[in-house]
Amino acid sequence: MATEVGKRVDYMSKALKKSSQKSAAKPAYKRVLLKLSGEALMGPEKFGLHNETLDRICRDIKATADMGVEICIVVGAGNIFRGMQGAANGMERASADYMGMVATVLNALAIQNTLERMGMDTRVLSAISMMQVCEPYIRRRAERHMERGRVVIFAAGTGNPFFTTDTAAALRANEMGCDVLMKATQVDGVYTADPKKDKYAKHLAKLSYHEVLVRDLKVMDASAIALSRENGIPILVFSLSGKDAIAQAACAKGKFTLITDKK
Repeated sequence: MATEVGKRVDYMSKALKKSSQKSAAKPAYKRVLLKLSGEALMGPEKFGLHNETLDRICRDIKATADMGVEICIVVGAGNIFRGMQGAANGMERASADYMGMVATVLNALAIQNTLERMGMDTRVLSAISMMQVCEPYIRRRAERHMERGRVVIFAAGTGNPFFTTDTAAALRANEMGCDVLMKATQVDGVYTADPKKDKYAKHLAKLSYHEVLVRDLKVMDASAIALSRENGIPILVFSLSGKDAIAQAACAKGKFTLITDKK
């Protein structure tokens, strides 16, 4: 009996210790913009949404918000439709881009629904007016939502063709006064080459905006890098695949690449 009680006490002490360690995690940033690709929501599927992957990502977003981090999100639509691919297949580029923007609204609504099932307060703001399903993007309204602790999900990119959701992410990060733009990818940062193809590729822990542009590193498109550089918004590139990846990145922990001119 005494042995059993001892085991329970030991189990409780370990649980309390683990809980205190989690609560002790301090975010490095107060307000962040999380850039999610549409492909991140596919999981093992070849198209559309994978519910288990979506749930995992949203649990991670909730854990990050629970630490006191204000979060806004820009999501892509590569799991549904890519404007560039449509244009490459003979479609008019502007029309293809608008189709891609509409597809981002589908992803934004899916993220909103999943987060709200987890008890979070959210708002979807679209750069293309869709009053029946979400709010139109108004900067002051978005700021107000964030001040009230809501997760704000920006949809429809910039609302203009010929601009990617990477550029939209840099634009919204600046408009919302974010401390960092967190770019979630399939690899844990920027490498000298594709680490999946080149085993000698080296991880780059820190880069300047200039180095990214000059070396033509495929992190984000050039306009997004230039916009971030002009306004001094650091870009943190990390892998979304690990456990609590978003929360870890918000605490500046784990393996990642930081793009900034600050020393």
